[in-house]
Amino acid sequence: MALTRHSDAVAPVRSSGPISIWFSRHVSTAGGSLGRLFRQPFASLMIILVIAVTLAIPAALNLVVKNAQAVSSGWDNALDFSIYLRRDIREDEAAGLARLIGQRADVESVQLIKAADALDEFKRLSGFGDALDQLSENPLPHTLVVRPSPANTSQSMILLQEELANLPEAELVQVDTEWVQRFHAILDIVRQAIVIGATLLGVAIVVIIGNTIRLDIQNRRDEIEVTKLIGASNAFVRRPFLWSGFWYGLLGGALALGLVAYGLFLLEQPVARLAGLYQSSVSVLALSLEESLAILGVGVLLGLVGSWFAAARHMRRIEPR
Repeated sequence: MALTRHSDAVAPVRSSGPISIWFSRHVSTAGGSLGRLFRQPFASLMIILVIAVTLAIPAALNLVVKNAQAVSSGWDNALDFSIYLRRDIREDEAAGLARLIGQRADVESVQLIKAADALDEFKRLSGFGDALDQLSENPLPHTLVVRPSPANTSQSMILLQEELANLPEAELVQVDTEWVQRFHAILDIVRQAIVIGATLLGVAIVVIIGNTIRLDIQNRRDEIEVTKLIGASNAFVRRPFLWSGFWYGLLGGALALGLVAYGLFLLEQPVARLAGLYQSSVSVLALSLEESLAILGVGVLLGLVGSWFAAARHMRRIEPR
């Protein structure tokens, strides 16, 4: 008997693996949970809006601190001393004093700002040029800007300030960056306050999502009892509620990013106008990609935590009768 080959024979269909089954079930559950949110648009929008505002507040405050640090980034790099010389000191004497101070081992550089140059700059930046033109003489003294060496310690800085103040030509010695240190100390306090406030707001988000999931569980009590009656485990029944918390957190985080971006858009023109008055260019820093992803991640994490606690607590109380 001749053997015949069936080239068009159908190969046996392999069953899907456990990973594919697990993935398809989660995709189906995620889609169903998202559809349930859209079937209750008003209630879902209110919860998402509350989450968004709660996330946007610490994000916006952190952005304020970030912009303040960016503006002052160049202030803390120079611990300069400004030596205001006596009015009777001539320009050549001031230049000689600058060369003498510049020879010190604890001084990196010395810059002489002439009285005439200082007055011209003040006229240009203050907007009182016409009024200052009426002065009979220049009221500003020659100034030496002394930049200490980076090798100085805090004690040597104090000693240098005292020695410069004791110069017979010096009228006043001012440390230019003392107010910068105070400003940065204030920023540190604000940053710590933001962390504490963000933690409390995160707890509020967990409570809000947990309460929402609890109400959803109570409304679907009969459905849960039937599902458990046919053998479903608590993990299987809990899955759609976890996805609901996921969507609440993700959509809330996305809306929070939109609120922050809209707030920055409203601030662009006022900030540009203020910078123009000081003849400078200041651009408002937006959230970076890492910060945006962090906000979305925090929203999702809080949503999952709130939904898991609510589902784990109330799911055990529902058993088929």
